[in-house]
Amino acid sequence: MAHLSLIDIAGTPHEAGRALGRFGAAAVHEHLLHTRAWATVMAWRGSTAAAAMAALVRERFPGIWSELQGLAEGLHLPIEDVFLWNCRGDLWAMAPDGCTTVQLPGRARRRMVHNEDGDPGFAGRCALAACGIEGGPRFVSFVYPGSLPGHTFAVTDGGLAMAVNNLRVLHVAAGVPRMVLTRAVLAATTLDAAVSLLREQPRAGGFHLTLGHRDSADLLSIEFSALACSVRTVTAPSLHANHAIHPPTRDLPQRITGSSGHRQVRGDALLDEARAQGVPVDPLAILADTGNAQFPILRLDPADGDDENTLATADIVIEASHIDWRVHEHPRGPARYVFTDGHVQEGARRTGAG
Repeated sequence: MAHLSLIDIAGTPHEAGRALGRFGAAAVHEHLLHTRAWATVMAWRGSTAAAAMAALVRERFPGIWSELQGLAEGLHLPIEDVFLWNCRGDLWAMAPDGCTTVQLPGRARRRMVHNEDGDPGFAGRCALAACGIEGGPRFVSFVYPGSLPGHTFAVTDGGLAMAVNNLRVLHVAAGVPRMVLTRAVLAATTLDAAVSLLREQPRAGGFHLTLGHRDSADLLSIEFSALACSVRTVTAPSLHANHAIHPPTRDLPQRITGSSGHRQVRGDALLDEARAQGVPVDPLAILADTGNAQFPILRLDPADGDDENTLATADIVIEASHIDWRVHEHPRGPARYVFTDGHVQEGARRTGAG
């Protein structure tokens, strides 16, 4: 598995966006612009839906719009194209964004362990961005070339931890793009503030979020789309793949791929097996599982049916005083980076491409 880099991003939103653009420019121009995914999303250029979403972002989240403008500048691409790419899952149900999350609740400590699944062409070209951006708390987020931070997994100095899963919803609405909403969630100082933002804003596409905070004993599972926002407290070890499973949202229009369906079934079976045997759940073992050879939880096949591979695994433990977390390049391998809240632990940073 290709190595993950760690990059420092700081300054105004525009400066931060420009730095993220410079980081991702080579990968975007060498790979992304030549993909079917890019061509499919760019078919929305000039659409009324794209214009309405852009107007909402400029009005409601001017800092994030400035970040997008900087991102476009750093990528040497038109802002319209970069904005559309950051609306890909709102406009196209089969955008190549996957993921699986294991959720372990508890009063003293909560744990979320997450496989980040994305475009195999970005293997070795993604990063963990340690961001100190004016107007918000410091945070660390997994980032893809050409994309805003905050739609993968992230932890903030404000005490918030988040892991995000793609939902392939089929209803397109002219709301705030889902990647803008999750970027905005990183500024929330409480779970209630994060939930209020998601409920109160007009939403475009759909995501599943696992959310936790140092100041709350709750671990939340949130499914949102243009049509609904379902918030549930996780009360038992659980797993979530890439389709809505909450009773209020599971029957809304969505696409459930073979991979997502089978990962959910296999993950639930592994949790049931641990429960029946009375043994602790091993979330890293679950996320490394290849028991279903055609549709494994750990996805390393370049010919994956959803065009997604596992690019990193985050193991996030939330306690009342702090958040300790690790990022692995393989769920059975050693941690490449170890963090406390939004800071890498001294002596725990492994850098370079070797």
